[in-house]
Amino acid sequence: MSTRQQAPKFYETMSFRRKMKNSFVLFLLILGSIVILSPVWWMISTSLKTPGEIAQYPPSFMPESFQWSNYLKAWQTAPFTRWAINTIFITVCVVIGNVVVNSFVAYGFAKIRFRGKNFLFMLVLSTMLIPGFVMMIPQYMLFSKLHWINTYLPLIVPAFFGNAFFIFLLRQFFKTIPDEMIEAAKIDGANHFQIWWKLAMPLMKPAVITVAILSFNGAWNDFLGPLLYINDEKLYTLQIGLQTFKGTVQTQWHYLMSASVLVLLPVILIFFFFQRYFIEGSNITSGTKG
Repeated sequence: MSTRQQAPKFYETMSFRRKMKNSFVLFLLILGSIVILSPVWWMISTSLKTPGEIAQYPPSFMPESFQWSNYLKAWQTAPFTRWAINTIFITVCVVIGNVVVNSFVAYGFAKIRFRGKNFLFMLVLSTMLIPGFVMMIPQYMLFSKLHWINTYLPLIVPAFFGNAFFIFLLRQFFKTIPDEMIEAAKIDGANHFQIWWKLAMPLMKPAVITVAILSFNGAWNDFLGPLLYINDEKLYTLQIGLQTFKGTVQTQWHYLMSASVLVLLPVILIFFFFQRYFIEGSNITSGTKG
């Protein structure tokens, strides 16, 4: 009889602990979301304020009157349409280069047998240990000798020479494709190029979309690269163009924040629509077989 009475109490205690644990995790998630989204909200709020409202102290978290015209005026203050076209062109080229080249190299490391494959793969991964700032001066000297300064080539061409992290990520997913499927395709007369493009790539949609999203984010938000290699204002990207609102004496914060919101919007939309593939593609533990 005592055992029957103690069992419900035990399960009630476990249920209570589980609810407390879930509530605590939910509280941490809400707190973390507030911390992360606070700068975004401040940027949006500032973009809708007047200059006088931005300068007042203490600052207000909500604009007194929403100045929606700030977005249109910010876009018309400088040639942002031209800069947006430049940024889109660079970003598309970088995404194509990263997806095509890295997937082809990753397929070779995953499915083609050749001598020294593991050594070459470790050599590729070792390049991730080299800080980007160390390569900055040698790269600039190289591009300068090639007369690529003030062109888009230094921003686009490196994407067609592979990225160690993307190669590693895609290789792990290529290894999940059964070798029997590759052998069956070879028996049907397909070569490695056809197998990679027609068979493997359609099966790699989550990983390919993940690489495309990361490439898009890196190229779209790149500030240092255009700052180093672009001198002509007509060739500016959006990230460089945002600096036009920052003067030596005064900064037009309402226009700067409005333009920043517009520049950030494509990144948010792309992640929103492709987040399912991004989460699947980021799960490299599914590709650790073999």
